[in-house]
Amino acid sequence: MTASAVRRRRSAFAAGLATVAMALGFAAIPAEAAPVPDVDLVAVGDSYTAGVGAGSYITPPPCVKTDGGYVNILTALAIVDDVVSNGACGGAIIPDDGPGGIPSVMEQIAALDASEGLSGRTELVTLTAGANDLDFTTPLAVCAVSTIDVCLQTIQAGQTRFPVIQADLVEALTAIHQAAPRTKIVVSGYPLLFDPAGGPTLLTPDAQRLVNAGTMALNYTITQAVATANAAAKANAVYVDVTEEFAGHAINSAVPWINFNPADPFALQNFHPNAEGHQAYADALTAAVNLQALARR
Repeated sequence: MTASAVRRRRSAFAAGLATVAMALGFAAIPAEAAPVPDVDLVAVGDSYTAGVGAGSYITPPPCVKTDGGYVNILTALAIVDDVVSNGACGGAIIPDDGPGGIPSVMEQIAALDASEGLSGRTELVTLTAGANDLDFTTPLAVCAVSTIDVCLQTIQAGQTRFPVIQADLVEALTAIHQAAPRTKIVVSGYPLLFDPAGGPTLLTPDAQRLVNAGTMALNYTITQAVATANAAAKANAVYVDVTEEFAGHAINSAVPWINFNPADPFALQNFHPNAEGHQAYADALTAAVNLQALARR
């Protein structure tokens, strides 16, 4: 039998098998669907990352969190893994010597590293930190009741801590990178609390300008920490500015995205973003970071 005859016979046999399979109603077994790529997200930091001001409290003091913060908004995105580790706590400072019972940012990182919530599989870490290290509520309280000169002196006194805050944040970013070498670290800044041209509030317009300038100076310190960590440790960190997102939405704007209840000036949610403000944080992050590019495949 010639080679061509053999090939014809094999082709006829294969065609016959296909005919029999169709006659018997057999269907081809579909290939297993490829896994959908997603982003493993971890969060650490202070009350802004813990979601204070945006929803119902889901953890008791001293480490308070809510169910409506920007981390929760990111978790709801289809591309983000629905198992998110959020170690952030209201009141957290960066170094280990934090207030009693509140895990510092460094302690949060260490705990997540030990539990493998932060690991080589982590693609994205987000955090806010620095305002508590500055004790930001003190200049607010002083500027509300003192002269503009005393307000300025108090803000300037707090700024003497900027070098320490910068060094502590560099250490935290380096620790995150060491625990999760492939991760993108997103460090978000803080919004300006006041609109000096807006409605009346607890501070005079001049005091509002000074407090806003203090916030901008803190944000600059954070950007410097990010730059230093990237240069010294290749931390793969990025700073996300939220001041433009909040423009027109200060405490005393017509449509505020920051909580303040003058009848209860010591309320925990005061000076924290509300639900719309946390949506602004989520929007700023997704605009700055390509989540599709981070997703594990």
